[in-house]
Amino acid sequence: MSTPDTPTTIVLITGASRGMGARTAAELAATGATVFAGARRPEELTARLREAGTAGDIRPIALDVTKDASVAAAAAHIQGSVGALDVLINNAGVPGTWAPAADVGPDDFSQVLATNVLGPVRVTQVFLPLLRRGTHPRLVMVSSGMGSLTSQSTDAVYADIAHRPYPASKAAMNMLTVQYAKALPGIVVTAVDPGLTATEFTGGAGHSIAQGAEVIVSAALDTAGASGCFMDRHGITAW
Repeated sequence: MSTPDTPTTIVLITGASRGMGARTAAELAATGATVFAGARRPEELTARLREAGTAGDIRPIALDVTKDASVAAAAAHIQGSVGALDVLINNAGVPGTWAPAADVGPDDFSQVLATNVLGPVRVTQVFLPLLRRGTHPRLVMVSSGMGSLTSQSTDAVYADIAHRPYPASKAAMNMLTVQYAKALPGIVVTAVDPGLTATEFTGGAGHSIAQGAEVIVSAALDTAGASGCFMDRHGITAW
């Protein structure tokens, strides 16, 4: 929790309307952070938080990571409200099609890459000035073991999963993490793998949302960790 001698941590998380995004927002708010919870329909998130009795300073904000105007408006709002950002969590993502390989074309990739890759690039670019004004700034990229070339080759969990757009997008996000870490030496940049988590994405398969959110919360609060790492809830993992 923050104290009079400790400034409040200011966080923005995208894709906070449900699942791990909503859980991460709630857990960070419980530590005393002020959390701007980005959602395309923030009024629905507000109602959901009220129904759940969620405590802490969570501020739903309209944010569609695929729209320049939406991202710019969110940045202007946060600039006017608090003037800086300590943690940016690029969490918004879409799973894309599970159609057979012969039925998957360029448009299927375009839709996923627009959210999962270009979305984080757009949000990071626009919020970078606010992040640079933050205290021990952190940039957290919510990736997946589906984007790990090592896991895809060696992990039994993924042996029989042949997806296409989503893993490609997360592999690209991992590379973005490495490049941002090199380009932004004053910011701790981390990619995180929540693991197979029981959300709408997975049809309820996997461990709990609380377990999936663990590594996101940990990376968001870590002001001293090494930049340019890929982490799961057990520690550093393979790209």
